[in-house]
Amino acid sequence: MPASRRLDPTAVRDRLRRHWQRRRGYWLDGDATGERGDWPLAILLHPPTEREASRAVDAVLVWIDSWRSWQGQGELVWIERAWSNLGRQRLPERLLLRNPAEVADWLGEGERWRRAIEARDRLLERFPALAGVLGPHFDWLAYADELEHGRLADVLAELSSGRNAGLYLRQLPISGIDSKWIEANRTRVTDLLRPLLSVDAGEDVTGDLWTIAGLCREPALLRLRLLDPRLRALVGGLGDIGAPVDQIAALPIAPERVFIVENIQTGLAFTDLPDGVVIFGLGYAVDVLGAVPWLKNADCRYWGDLDTHGLAILNRLRRYLPRARSLLMDEQTLLDHRTLWSQETQPVRNLEPARLEDAERKVYDGLAGDRWGPAVRLEQERIAWDSAWRRVIGI
Repeated sequence: MPASRRLDPTAVRDRLRRHWQRRRGYWLDGDATGERGDWPLAILLHPPTEREASRAVDAVLVWIDSWRSWQGQGELVWIERAWSNLGRQRLPERLLLRNPAEVADWLGEGERWRRAIEARDRLLERFPALAGVLGPHFDWLAYADELEHGRLADVLAELSSGRNAGLYLRQLPISGIDSKWIEANRTRVTDLLRPLLSVDAGEDVTGDLWTIAGLCREPALLRLRLLDPRLRALVGGLGDIGAPVDQIAALPIAPERVFIVENIQTGLAFTDLPDGVVIFGLGYAVDVLGAVPWLKNADCRYWGDLDTHGLAILNRLRRYLPRARSLLMDEQTLLDHRTLWSQETQPVRNLEPARLEDAERKVYDGLAGDRWGPAVRLEQERIAWDSAWRRVIGI
């Protein structure tokens, strides 16, 4: 047997580390005491055969000594072998660990395991419905202090009480908690609130804390500019409007062409165009445009950064405006501005671009696959404005 298969204490620790990373959440939820599941956890040490030992006697003796001097958690099981040439030998065969605490102690994680268990027990005493769902939050339970655990419990108690329907986040009467704390812990609060309110994750795929808790959210604001004096006259002369989406949807306008641009300064740079409107600054929040009825019959053009995120937003936009076309997001535009390229910090490489046209999909595949270099992007404002404007008015 190759020496690489024999496990010394260091190799066992490495193996237990990988097992710990995969299983600690499960252990926290379903098997903290070792009554069922993985326990006892047996780690085979792969002692050598006589032939293998005779080929590397010194190495095998070092390996045996490493276990003779070992002091740690678990039960080390030895076996005896009567070898014809090497005589009777006592070899370590396997290590038995009885519960997660012994694994944690092996890894120097014992204190954190105990803190997670204590935090789990306090939460379950107050919220029995959380049984079986705390595992994914192991790290937070293990590393946060008792004060933070108490804050979480207070927030869950208040949001699950049913007393706060119709309130805004900042109106919640929870001592020592502000909206910044809830926002920083929003995913955790949402995950743990579901079982308290008997909400099945499949019933609300958005994972929306406000929806689950019955809270009011600040209205989503949509900013646009009316590029035609005739359109401005219809709304009392206003040209630059930022208002809740439902108010924008109710505007008495029916523009022929609408430009949806990603960056605010690009939207501000637009000058007057007959029957034109420019909407800007939404980023990925283009979903709100599905609630604006006067967009349905307009010639809509989306102009975003020429990178994987810009194309992902275009792909998303077409859920709501399937006839929207892209502007300045083609391969030739990208290649013509090679000297102005920068790099995306976190490209979108796993998009299913079902709503992109063939040419757009080719560009996305090239960017996601680094065809032109690592994480290439062309930000829309880097394109010379006179060149970009000619493309805009040439539509």
